[in-house]
Parts: sequence; C-alpha cells; structure tokens
Amino acid sequence: MKSLQETVVSIMAEAVDCIGMPRFPEVLLRCLQAVVPFEFSVVFGYHDSHRPLDLFDNFPSRKRKVMVDDYQEGPYLLDPLFRAAQAPAKVGLVRLRDIAPDRFYQGEYFRNYYIQTGLAEEIGFIVDVGEKVTVVISAMRETKPFSAREFRDLAALYPFVRALTQRHWGNLISRFSHMPAQSDQHLPQLIDKAFKDFGRNNLTAREAEIVEYILKGFSSEATGRALGISTGTVRIHRRNIYAKLGVSSQGELFSAFITSMG
Repeated sequence: MKSLQETVVSIMAEAVDCIGMPRFPEVLLRCLQAVVPFEFSVVFGYHDSHRPLDLFDNFPSRKRKVMVDDYQEGPYLLDPLFRAAQAPAKVGLVRLRDIAPDRFYQGEYFRNYYIQTGLAEEIGFIVDVGEKVTVVISAMRETKPFSAREFRDLAALYPFVRALTQRHWGNLISRFSHMPAQSDQHLPQLIDKAFKDFGRNNLTAREAEIVEYILKGFSSEATGRALGISTGTVRIHRRNIYAKLGVSSQGELFSAFITSMG
C-alpha cells in the first residue's frame, strides 16, 4: 500500500504528464486533494475587459449555476479573489477572508450572492501566466474552514502549482482573443465605469464612489477612511443614495446594480 507521500508524488508525476491535455485540471485537483481534502474547485482565467473564462469546475449543476453562470453575469466584479487577481503582486495562495474588505461577510455580495454557494471557506492559488492573464484555482469547503496547518501544506505546493499552471495555460491569451471584450477599455476602467454609470442620472460623483465601497463590503468607517470623510458624512450620503435610487436596503441596492449591468 502506498504512503501518502508516494501517492502525492505519483499524482504530481501524472499531472506533469498531462500538461496540455484536457484532463490536466482534474489531475491537478486530485493532487491538491491528496494533500488536503476539500469538496469543490473552480479555475477561472482573467484578462482585461473580458468576462472570466471558466477553465474547469467540478460543481453539481445547481452550484454551477451560482458559482459560474451567475458569477460571470456581473458579481465577479465584487469578488475579492477577482480583484486580487488584477494586482500582479498578489500571487500565491490566499484566503478569501484575508483579502476581503472589513464588512465583506455583512455586505450584499456575500448575503445576496456568495451565501448561496453554501461554502464554509474558499482559498485560491493566484498565478500570473503572462500577457496580463491571471489564473485563479479555488479550493472550496462546505463543512469547515481550512486549518492553519492545511493552509501551510497547500501553500507549500504553490511553486509546483504555478509552474504547471503557467505551462498548461501559458497560451491562454489566444482563447481570450476569440472572445468579444465587454468594451475597448482595460478592466480597471471597466469596473470604474460600471460603478459610475450606475445611477449616473441621479447620483453625484461622491455618491457613486460610496455605492462602490458599500457593494464591495466596506463599513461606513472604512469607507470614510478611504475617502477622507467622516463616518457620519458617509451615512448621510448612504441615506441620500437610497432615497434617490428608490431602494430601502443594501440588498435592493445590490440587486439594482447587478440588474444595471445586464
């Protein structure tokens, strides 16, 4: 009977042999799960103004609708992992909770969208594969978060994951080139435009900024610090925003934003 180490090494070798083949993502997933068990995984590719490209996932159909289909319709713009993928310095294995805003788990992205996933925790390998393309390999658990030791064990595999990911998806730019971009703008400008366009006939520039922070999961205190205004001023702006847009809760604000992107 093989030891755990022998099993992992064997699957690693199989993953190397599968580079460039359709089954590579599945074998890489088995390798990670042999080290630390988890239920689900999804691999997204990100590039400029294109919608995320689903490279692999192992969700059942109900979860896939939320985690892939719905996600690609707009909620990805509020995903902390997506935003981390846009910063080249943020490569490595990261915990979603460590890179999320201070009120992410009380925010509407979580309460109206992410909570539908039923996940206890999500962590992600962020890999720069070149030509402004980033691949994020997410590992997800339904029952309990990853322990500190489990996170360290997976983090130790990052050099291996990065090397194989860069080789397998190193030419991912060619797949994006066949997909229509959402606009001729680069992604940071596209994101800014989405928030500025939302309610643009009713909201001031400052109010549009505050909407962005609210939807990303920042508290009034954190929003005030980021914008250099008092917490009380943020709350006044929030009341005015709700009145102008005809909404009465963050949930309705989130729904209106996603609808505006359709």
